Amino acid sequence: MASLTAPSAGRTINVRPFFENKARAFWMLQAVGWGGYLLLRGVSASFNGFQLQIIIPIIVEAIVGYCITLLLSTFYGAYRHLPRITSVPLSIITLLAGVALYSTLQAFTWSFIQTATASIDVTRVLGYSFLYFTVLAGWSALYYAINFFLILEEQIDELRALELQASSAQLAMLRYQLNPHFLFNTLNSISTLVLLKQTERANAMLSRLSSFLRYTLANEPTAHVTIAQEVEQLKLYLEIEKMRFEDRLRPKFDIDPRAERGRLPSLLLQPLVENAIKYAVTPQEEGAEICVTVRLAGERVQIGVSDTGPGLHEARISPSLSTGVGLTNIRERLVQAYGPDQRFETRSTPAGGFSVEIEIPYQLEDVNREAA
Repeated sequence: MASLTAPSAGRTINVRPFFENKARAFWMLQAVGWGGYLLLRGVSASFNGFQLQIIIPIIVEAIVGYCITLLLSTFYGAYRHLPRITSVPLSIITLLAGVALYSTLQAFTWSFIQTATASIDVTRVLGYSFLYFTVLAGWSALYYAINFFLILEEQIDELRALELQASSAQLAMLRYQLNPHFLFNTLNSISTLVLLKQTERANAMLSRLSSFLRYTLANEPTAHVTIAQEVEQLKLYLEIEKMRFEDRLRPKFDIDPRAERGRLPSLLLQPLVENAIKYAVTPQEEGAEICVTVRLAGERVQIGVSDTGPGLHEARISPSLSTGVGLTNIRERLVQAYGPDQRFETRSTPAGGFSVEIEIPYQLEDVNREAA
């Protein structure tokens, strides 16, 4: 259903397409078309003065034409299901039969009204044939043109629906590609804490893991969440990891309050932080600092995830992508969500450290699509 929005009032006016109800559209076009034909013929005949003997045949002519086109539409509708090599000749034959019937009936009507005798003049039938062939051929051409347009629109709608389903499926696949190493390491750490009888820490870690999984599974895979929600989820994830790495993991957040209501795809930043933990915190005995920054620059949101690790050089990029939830995942999700209206850049300096910069449009939260 199409919609028009009034910018000043913010109200939405729904406009139903004319051909949404095909039967209603057909009868309306029939009434308007033949009504216009009757009006045009009546005005043309009245130039020499209004005479009942002239107007009545024109009224009968319009009524007969209306009925004949109803018959043509029935036949044409049946022919559309046949192969084209069969339907085209049948349509032409039906059109010619309709012209012959129309001309014969109109010649009979004129003879009956003008002479009060029920006879058919062959010469008048042939004279009417040219006019009615033009009328019915034009009507037939319009009929097939409208049906072709409707079939084309249906095919376009089906194609768009398939593209939307494919896009949603791809987004869902990307969202559900959680790194199995994270889940394995977390459960392994909980098991270790239980064996060491550190039940309080094990219970806290299990509780946070449960909350994190609830967040990831409860939200729609294609949903957009607010930056504030995404940051809270990220803090929950880092709390779980911090129980494993303790002081080796030093997270830092610098979030612009003005950007917190902006929207972004759910779980977009978690793989970036996970990547930083894997390549910055894990290989270094002293660990590393991971900084997440969010800035609002006009109508754009700038997001950065950086670490103080050894850096991720070109030779080491490929292994990071092998997990399926690395940088390629983020790039694809950004393209799916924003198309070309986004920016994704990575930097690694020789002195150490790796950073990812993302720029997306600033979109205010939408309560209809906001995640649970």
